Amino acid sequence: MEKSYPEISFDNTEFAFEYKSDKQLKKAHFLFSMMGKPWLVKIGTRLAPWSINAGLPVKGIIRNTIFSQFVGGETLEQTAAVASMLGKYNVQVILDYGVEGKEGENNFDQACEEFIRVINYAATQPNIPFMSVKVTGFARFSLLEKLDTIMHSNEGSLMKRYLKAVDGLSKEEKEEWQRIRHRVMRVCEAAAAKKIGVSIDAEETWIQDPVDALTILMMDSFNKESAIVFNTLQHYRHDRLKFLKDSYEAAVERKFILGAKLVRGAYMEKERRRAVEKGYPSPIHPDKENTDRDFNAGVKFCIDNIERVSLVVASHNEYSNLYAARLLMEKGLPLNHPHVHWSQLFGMSDNITFNLAHAGCSVSKYLPFGPIKDVVPYLMRRAQENTSVKGQTGRELGLIKKELKRRNP
Repeated sequence: MEKSYPEISFDNTEFAFEYKSDKQLKKAHFLFSMMGKPWLVKIGTRLAPWSINAGLPVKGIIRNTIFSQFVGGETLEQTAAVASMLGKYNVQVILDYGVEGKEGENNFDQACEEFIRVINYAATQPNIPFMSVKVTGFARFSLLEKLDTIMHSNEGSLMKRYLKAVDGLSKEEKEEWQRIRHRVMRVCEAAAAKKIGVSIDAEETWIQDPVDALTILMMDSFNKESAIVFNTLQHYRHDRLKFLKDSYEAAVERKFILGAKLVRGAYMEKERRRAVEKGYPSPIHPDKENTDRDFNAGVKFCIDNIERVSLVVASHNEYSNLYAARLLMEKGLPLNHPHVHWSQLFGMSDNITFNLAHAGCSVSKYLPFGPIKDVVPYLMRRAQENTSVKGQTGRELGLIKKELKRRNP
């Protein structure tokens, strides 16, 4: 007997916004309308960080607008209400301690403790299967950059280049790198003990190689029985599809489960600008078509090798999300297969998240939290993204209008 699957439609606004009151929906409408004005976003993204640093009383405005749309709260405990609300609609949560760019050993140690606190908290909650970590949260950027540069000048596999590069560090740097490894190890150990997935964020291309090597070492230690550690692959890079396949080969050889979170990418303008400034070929695909092709090929590769790969489809692209669901259906696999998970950012693409959840897929919202002043870089990226992602704001607005009209004909 053939398995029957539910119909999935991302145009269903009733499911998409079921969790929002009319008032909340109107507020979201206002916010996306504002983000649809590039000149306003340009001024806002410059003024907001400056105002906070200058001590101006703008936190209230930020908290009630862009912060409440995209962030779960200022503290871990404040995220509980959001997680519980999402849970009512079968939507899970990936917690992200959204503090960026703080350097210094004390800050790195503090971040490590906070990540472990997030893991311990997530383990007490029914719908928080993952948390997210940035290696730059506990490693000096310039040390990662130095390792990456040395790795690029070496020949051979990623691991061979990595070991050679670490060997080329000074005694002090080796000790510093040891501390970084230890922090990552402690986070992964805590996660494995509590069975919480750790998604390691992607970084800029010029520091990514040591992050990849470190993540693969962690997978080799912790992903023997189930996927605990996940690497994030940015498919706007033209080398990531090959890297995904190489990572799979390593997983087969070393007998671990490859945790792969596929994204399109977050630093496109920055990457292209740096390539021009430094005079090297851009690591980014020339156009969206190539990025989409690689992303979807990556999804297919993971689902074709589902026994050995645990996949997170982290995308706001409707086709890619539906494609992953269709591939499972074609193989007669359940939509809530333990090795397939979908995820979108909190505050965006509710039409994808809630309709996937309604169909029985394992899906989550990526939920950052942290003091307003610390999550401002994250918020500014969301605002810029909604201006620059072609049609994203228009799509969000159109769906909100459609739902308001449905509710109030």
